[in-house]
Amino acid sequence: MQNSADLPFIDESARDRLTVEGDDALTYLQSQIAQEIRDIEVGETRWTLVLAPNGKIDVLARITRTADLTFVLDTDAGFGETLEARINRFKIRVKADSSLVPAENSAPSAGHEAARIAAGWPRMGAEIVSGETIPAVTGVVPLSVNFTKGCYPGQELVERMDSRGADAPKTLRILDVPDGTAVGERIDDLAEVTSVSGTTALAYVKRGNDVGRLPAHLD
Repeated sequence: MQNSADLPFIDESARDRLTVEGDDALTYLQSQIAQEIRDIEVGETRWTLVLAPNGKIDVLARITRTADLTFVLDTDAGFGETLEARINRFKIRVKADSSLVPAENSAPSAGHEAARIAAGWPRMGAEIVSGETIPAVTGVVPLSVNFTKGCYPGQELVERMDSRGADAPKTLRILDVPDGTAVGERIDDLAEVTSVSGTTALAYVKRGNDVGRLPAHLD
């Protein structure tokens, strides 16, 4: 399941898309993201984290190989510029050009958002705060990080927590909540709500508590 990107709750109209192409596109992107792409086939898509050097998440994205020397990275609407700036940050004497196409819609539809929350999948700007959130709390590491691919910025924190079996300080979980529960609301001082749809919410739950349930992709 590690390389699966077929998640039906993703609203494709609410995704910014960054194209990176050129002779060095593969080798450069391989050195910058948490996913292995040297063996990715044309037409294949994988999830990846793009990390800051300190190991915190800049962007959660998908990467698709659309041609031998062309890759498209897509992320939640409003975070394409962050993605492009991070991808270009270390690009020195690299034969690879980037171009950004903003999302058609600035936010996912209500139906897609409800499905995302029910699935326990984090969204940029909600569960993931660019430059602040560590990968281990989000639940996406099994799908978006390859631990044998080699070096990339931010690798040290991810590898250290994995190799030591360190528990994250909090965990993203799915909760059943009363109608009217709001984002930012705390539940018994054990969880903080990050997204809500009706009576279903996502919340970060403090370590050592079994409030709520884990997303299906972690089962």
